Amino acid sequence: MKFSTLSAHMLFALLFASMAAPANARPGKKNNITVIAYYAGDAKHIDAYPIEKLTHIIYSFTHLKGNEIFVQNANDSATIKHLVALKKRNPKLKIILSMGGWGGCGPCSEVFSTDEGRKAFAKSVRHTSEYFGTNGIDLDWEYPAISGFPGHRFVPEDKTNFTALLKDLRDALGNKYELSFAAGGFTTYLEQSIEWDKIAPLVDKVNLMTYDLVHGFSKVTGHHTPLYSTPQQVESIDHAVKYLTSINFPKNKLVIGAAFYARIFDADIDANNGLYQPGHFDHGFDFNTYNRDSLEKAGFTFYWDDVAKAPYFYNPAKKQLITFDDKKSMALKTKYAIDNGLNGIMFWELGNDLTKNGLLDAIDHARNE
Repeated sequence: MKFSTLSAHMLFALLFASMAAPANARPGKKNNITVIAYYAGDAKHIDAYPIEKLTHIIYSFTHLKGNEIFVQNANDSATIKHLVALKKRNPKLKIILSMGGWGGCGPCSEVFSTDEGRKAFAKSVRHTSEYFGTNGIDLDWEYPAISGFPGHRFVPEDKTNFTALLKDLRDALGNKYELSFAAGGFTTYLEQSIEWDKIAPLVDKVNLMTYDLVHGFSKVTGHHTPLYSTPQQVESIDHAVKYLTSINFPKNKLVIGAAFYARIFDADIDANNGLYQPGHFDHGFDFNTYNRDSLEKAGFTFYWDDVAKAPYFYNPAKKQLITFDDKKSMALKTKYAIDNGLNGIMFWELGNDLTKNGLLDAIDHARNE
């Protein structure tokens, strides 16, 4: 069969388009962003969740013992092995070990201040990854160079030491293993904790903890995980992403964070439906216990902030504000990651979700529309 010149040109155009398509594109899929679940549960509870809808599970947490990564007990070891075995259900699933967490990185500043400490840690991560058959490390140091967990050491040198730590980890892990870290999603961290230009070539992902943006130490109420900033609240997902892209950090390495839990704040003043009022954190609850009917019967009214793209409840009698993610906000965050060419979306944590028709399902539906 002989092609016309026009047909040949059309064929060439189609071939070129297919070659130029993004590496993460899949036939039949609009996108292929990463969907990352932090998981702090046990070895068996996770079996009920649709892990086929995930690309990564980050086991939370391992710790430091001396200069080395440390799996604390036999139950933790069994859980990690079980997570790795889930690859039989989802062959593309990657299992990552997280080290640290809120309250779990007390020795980090001191250990990672020396070349010996950093290299010993990096070597231990390689050995531990080989032993368990896991796929990488996610550092959760809260926080280098700025105040984090009360009483934990932080010094200005943490900033450069963190870069050196990532270099040693990359040297030890090579390209076989993924290297990421959990980053604070708030301005002080973004501006003071990390040498963004120097760490960009070293990491595969940055998992932005764009939740707890109002938190247990906040003295004003607000949205704890909003997509967009408002005139009254600067901190948001969009604010963090715009800051990092403004300093030329690769947006395809950014993973935005979402919350599978709610925070309840007591407002001192009954005004503005409880938002942006003097107040304090009261307690929280997991999404799998969320029941809108029960909350409304208890005197709470549901609201949607169309600027922040965030849901909330307020009870004027109790002067209580509930800030959280729901299926609508989760879908909007997923679409934001897609539309802005980000690496993906992550959340804390899978064990807080419903096993069916939950927030993970909302993410999966949004990314496959």
